[in-house]
Amino acid sequence: MDKMMDSPWVLRIVALFLAFLLFFSVRAELSPKNKTISSSEQTEVIRDVPVDVFYDDKNLIVTGIPKTVDVTIKGPMPLVMKTKTTKDFSVFVDLSKLLIGEHNVNLQYENISDKLQVTFDPETVKVNIEEKVTQEFRVDPEMSNRLLEEGYILNGMTANPATVYVTGAKSAIESISYVKATVTGEQGLKESFSQVAAVQVLDRDLNKLDVTIEPETVKVQVDIGAYSRELPVVLKEIGKVANGISVNQLTFNPTMVRVYGRKSILDSLTVIPIEVDLSKITESKTYEFDVKLPEGVTKISESRIKVKADVTKVEQEKTTTTTTTTTNPPAPTPTPPPTPTPTPPPNKEEPDTPSEDKTPPTEKTEDVDS
Repeated sequence: MDKMMDSPWVLRIVALFLAFLLFFSVRAELSPKNKTISSSEQTEVIRDVPVDVFYDDKNLIVTGIPKTVDVTIKGPMPLVMKTKTTKDFSVFVDLSKLLIGEHNVNLQYENISDKLQVTFDPETVKVNIEEKVTQEFRVDPEMSNRLLEEGYILNGMTANPATVYVTGAKSAIESISYVKATVTGEQGLKESFSQVAAVQVLDRDLNKLDVTIEPETVKVQVDIGAYSRELPVVLKEIGKVANGISVNQLTFNPTMVRVYGRKSILDSLTVIPIEVDLSKITESKTYEFDVKLPEGVTKISESRIKVKADVTKVEQEKTTTTTTTTTNPPAPTPTPPPTPTPTPPPNKEEPDTPSEDKTPPTEKTEDVDS
């Protein structure tokens, strides 16, 4: 064995073997496959990274830029993990040199190592650069009637301030159809109240527009009241007039009253009848009669109605007539007797004339006898 080791050829062969082993070992270490394995390359996705936009924000409005994007980074594991943990990089779009109109732009980034591969989702965005416009709009408060207690209605709502300033792209301002402040609450509302409500700007299809509102909220005063209607009063006579009394006319006041209650019931009413008991009317004066609430009516503006009666006592009129008749007859009573009394004398004179007419024949008769 010692002789073999002392042989120069054996030493040459061993040296050659070690040289080949060293060569292939170094080559394997320098190969890309082993280099990747040794550096532990890794891929990570960083989600919801904010996007910064550079443009003339005093005079222009930009739409189409996403608020966030997803960033994918690929490279050595230490760099990937550091970038993902610190998030000290930024993603932005530079529009400072672009004119008004539509443009397709690429997202950019800064403060990320050049040894990392960076991709975005989405990689490009379509932006619209427009003129910036500010306009004043009136705020219309609104509230669902289903929140009201039955028998109550919404009398009105007012917003304070009554107007707001809306700033946005010219196309967005021109498409504004509604500026509303919606009031919310629990069901069964029956008292007036106030509430701070957010202002919403909508187009004709009720889509919310991307605009700036100043102020963003308003104070809404809600006026709630019981449902009511004003109806005419009609008299309904009951009972019988007392003997010797004649009711000439009945007038009443007020002629209209306001009733409160459920809408379905009040809408079916046409008049409010007032029962007037004629047996209680004995002289000309003003009487008061209670108003009976129809079924479903909870309140009425007048609980009593004043009725003014014009009455004539019939018995007194008859007595007066009888007295007058007794006093006046003497004049006409003697009138008839005088008429027959003077009549006989003329009748006696009238026969005298005819008797004279009859005398001649008698005389003639006497003449004939002589």
